[in-house]
Amino acid sequence: MSKKIKIIPAIDIIEGKCVRLSQGDYTKQKTYNENPLEVAKSLQDHGIEQLHLVDLDGAKSAKVVNWKVLESIANNTSLKIDFGGGVKSDEDIKKVFESGANQVTAGSIAVKSPTKVHEWITEYGAERIILGADVRNNKIAINGWKEESEVELFPFIERFTKQGIEHVICTDISKDGMMEGSSVALYQEIMSRFPKLKLIASGGVSSMHEIQKLQEFNLHGAIIGKAIYEGQISLNEIADFYK
Repeated sequence: MSKKIKIIPAIDIIEGKCVRLSQGDYTKQKTYNENPLEVAKSLQDHGIEQLHLVDLDGAKSAKVVNWKVLESIANNTSLKIDFGGGVKSDEDIKKVFESGANQVTAGSIAVKSPTKVHEWITEYGAERIILGADVRNNKIAINGWKEESEVELFPFIERFTKQGIEHVICTDISKDGMMEGSSVALYQEIMSRFPKLKLIASGGVSSMHEIQKLQEFNLHGAIIGKAIYEGQISLNEIADFYK
């Protein structure tokens, strides 16, 4: 029996509020709750242990903006938080960990300054750094998905696995927030090339059936955002999944 996949709800923050975008488009923004801590506590009450917290203001402005939300959730819940969005410097990552994050997702910085991310892996350990591979047309997108780099997905993952990375969040931007299913074939291919990777699917995951399908391919986790907020997947269903 393979290990159960981790279901990881996402809280995306703009101006301190819990929002979702569609395909990373900041003009297609919907606010679901003005109090992210309230959402986090509800997740914890349903037996969820891990949270993907994204500072969308930070991703856009290339510096962490919503520190207070991170501190509030870390201080008032026992959720293990992986934090992303705007972490660009040694000062940023130090402060993010001091503010209560368990892991940091390195996305744009891994494209622009891979040496810096390698230094972080060495300093903090591979367990605490997640590689953020946000993909559009097989190229890695950066800066809150506003730019497409020339870096291709598989060489990008390969480079960092050689440097010790164990965890990768791969988001297919075309699927994100659309609730039409995730890129199962893409995840299959990644796992066939990197069988030891702790791969976390992100983007379009919209049913418990799909989560079970991802588990069959030995994925480590699946991030769910809009499907929870829109009622496609209930917190009770997630609680039942772990019973």
